[in-house]
Amino acid sequence: MGRPTTKSDLISAANENYEALNGFISSMTDKELSTPFDFSEDEKKKEAHWQRDKNLRDVLVHLYEWHQLLLHWVAVNQKGDNQPFLPRPYNWKTYGDLNVMFWKKHQNTTLEEAKEMLEKSHKEVMHLTDTFTNEELFSKGVYPWAGNSTVGSYFVSATASHYIWAVKKLKAHRKNCGELSAYKKL
Repeated sequence: MGRPTTKSDLISAANENYEALNGFISSMTDKELSTPFDFSEDEKKKEAHWQRDKNLRDVLVHLYEWHQLLLHWVAVNQKGDNQPFLPRPYNWKTYGDLNVMFWKKHQNTTLEEAKEMLEKSHKEVMHLTDTFTNEELFSKGVYPWAGNSTVGSYFVSATASHYIWAVKKLKAHRKNCGELSAYKKL
């Protein structure tokens, strides 16, 4: 499936990719869970997140925090307080710094807490998704606070697409750990 462009596709992709992420996590071995992420030997993995995240907890809290950004952004804008998606002083050129701040914030969060937080926030985002019509999600100009984009594109990025990103990172970690896996979904 390509990037969702309808409410029903968004809901399906978000839930399917979330379940695929959970399935992959369930298949992780003790070795994979205990070995710190290290992508320094792969010259293709230059983006900052490859160095930032050191374990599964870091990936899960990253997803959780982006859910929180989405939930907050929608709530404040629906109340008429026009705010950008990223909190000040961050912008799309400096959002990497925001991700590092999230990473630092959660260094004392346990893996179990991260799993629970993500499960709860996924449900909250999916509930919020349900409150919008297809047109509200995927028609440009419905909400001026979405700028030149659609509100739905933010939902896609914070859920379905982000879950795929997480699974790709976990698969790369598995490969680094030398584990063979029959897990192919996503």
